[in-house]
Amino acid sequence: MSAIDELLARARSGLTRVDPAQAAALRETGGLLVDIRYAQLRERDGTIPGALIVERNELEWRLDPTGEHRAPEATHHDLPIVVICNEGYASSLAAVSLHELGLHRATDLIGGFQAWRAAGLPVREAEPSVEG
Repeated sequence: MSAIDELLARARSGLTRVDPAQAAALRETGGLLVDIRYAQLRERDGTIPGALIVERNELEWRLDPTGEHRAPEATHHDLPIVVICNEGYASSLAAVSLHELGLHRATDLIGGFQAWRAAGLPVREAEPSVEG
């Protein structure tokens, strides 16, 4: 097993990961879906309506409820958060980082955005960029 596979296995052992239906249900009950995919993927594949877009390199600063750079949605440490990447790998590591900030209900979406879309859940198609 590679070092990254071991790291990923350790990360996931501390999470209660969710499938797309569970993520959608969490959102309906006040949970926060956080899309950490980079812009090119969002432009190619679209976004999840209502998900907070925070690229991975800003995640901890935007979700720390005690930080001055937090997103308005990052209101408290008990907030259920589902981190979403493209296929469900980087999101596991990101969710563990949020745990380290005290966001103990953070988890990630098994299979990422691709699983969400494959499950037939709502996706907002990317708007074509206008070049002028």
